[in-house]
Amino acid sequence: MKKVAIIEARMTSSRLPGKILMETCGKPMLELMVERVKKSKLLDDIVLATTVNVDDDPVVQMCERIGCHYFRGSENDVLLRVLEAAKSQDADVIVELTGDCPCIDWRHIDQLLEVYMRGSYDFVANNTERSYPDGFDIRIFSVKALEELNEKTKEPWDHEHVSIYFPKHPEQYKCYNQIAESEEYRPELEITLDEMGDYKLINSIFTALYPEKDDFTCIDVIRYLDEHKELLKYTDKIKRTQI
Repeated sequence: MKKVAIIEARMTSSRLPGKILMETCGKPMLELMVERVKKSKLLDDIVLATTVNVDDDPVVQMCERIGCHYFRGSENDVLLRVLEAAKSQDADVIVELTGDCPCIDWRHIDQLLEVYMRGSYDFVANNTERSYPDGFDIRIFSVKALEELNEKTKEPWDHEHVSIYFPKHPEQYKCYNQIAESEEYRPELEITLDEMGDYKLINSIFTALYPEKDDFTCIDVIRYLDEHKELLKYTDKIKRTQI
């Protein structure tokens, strides 16, 4: 069973165009995210799912430079793009990630993969009910299930948000949402790259943690922000899109 992380990434964000390739610690945010995901012990591969839009040529160039697989597909039908990206690497299981989560913790990926592999679930996630900080989001499901979903629904909303259909229909799919424990239970924290304030916050995190410990954890991030609460001013006025 081949388990592949599919990272959705494009340059044409409406709120902060080009955000995924903004740099910190001398590297694009997206490259740092790939570095972190590669540390997983259970993943078999990673694919960047970008678009055929010429604006996304720099994403392809980055992938070629760092030796990461990529797939170029539809800009608007993200479900189809993720499905085709997974098939391009003969995946059986998709670990869906978004390119605006550069602080993603590979340990969470492996924890959820273990749940998925032993639990006979159709869908496993850690953000259906928010408990981890925003920016550590992971969703896992099979290629077969996504193929069926691609045929089942033609709603633009479902095709834009890929796997959102699964947890909204628990009568059809066996779903599991992991709730954070102890220090990681911080649903109020927002560490996702949407606007310039987010970049300033995430840049501060990487600048402080990455040089000493490139494999910093979710808990490391939480502790750092608790010690530097003044950094939260960068994001406290940002209004997030609710899905």
